Amino acid sequence: MRRSLVWLVLGGICPHKSCTMVKGKQKAESQGKKITLKVARNSLKMTVDGKRRLDLSNMQIATFPRCILKLADVEELDLSRNLLRRIPDSISLFGNLRWLDLHSNQLEEVPESIGRLHNLVYLNLANNRLGPVGLPDEIGLLRGLRKLNLGLNRIESLPPAMSALRELRELGLFNNMLTRVPPCLRNMPKLGRVNMQSNPIRPPDRSKEPDPIQRSRCMYLVQEDCLCGACLKQSVEWRLWLDKRRSECLHHRKPRFTGLLTPNSVVLQNQALLR
Repeated sequence: MRRSLVWLVLGGICPHKSCTMVKGKQKAESQGKKITLKVARNSLKMTVDGKRRLDLSNMQIATFPRCILKLADVEELDLSRNLLRRIPDSISLFGNLRWLDLHSNQLEEVPESIGRLHNLVYLNLANNRLGPVGLPDEIGLLRGLRKLNLGLNRIESLPPAMSALRELRELGLFNNMLTRVPPCLRNMPKLGRVNMQSNPIRPPDRSKEPDPIQRSRCMYLVQEDCLCGACLKQSVEWRLWLDKRRSECLHHRKPRFTGLLTPNSVVLQNQALLR
């Protein structure tokens, strides 16, 4: 059964500005912390639902630790809040992964091998540096994915292959560079929650659509009580949309990130947004 979209945020229209690293850090800190197999094993946790989670979040890791490949049978992997610039192709060895959190790193692209994580249900890539070519088409191979967070990046469009994510329920696209609603969203029947706040969304280009006045030989002006229910509903919805756009333009202002955790981060205090 096809479900209709029940939650969509489009407000706060503004171009997303990427964050920069704070200058003056020590050289050792920029190189990141080295993770040993012992440290990784001590970071294994058991979730309330009985899943094994490898939690290496917020550990100043700059390079993907190869030693954790010996723990590739975990169901959940948390590498969020680190300094990672790339994820190796070997991420595909985590064949049991259902939950992968990579938010708040410095990733500029996602490897094609991520498409081999067929059991993945949750993927968080928020607050990175993903740009126009940061998302591979292979992300469309994650057919069981239910929640995907791509907020706080530099994304201008989504790969058409994402149309195959027919199990997706929640999608975060806030604070990116989208100028229109991605067409692939129309092919996601179970998508019920989309956050597109703080994108430079442009109003639909009506000039490319057939002009209803030019198509018609005659145009009639009638009162509301003369319209059928369907026509009246469509007219009211269109008028409300125009009023909303006009209101947003009048009250437009740049967002203030007053809840940042650190000076060089765009992670908001409200962690629910990143989760």
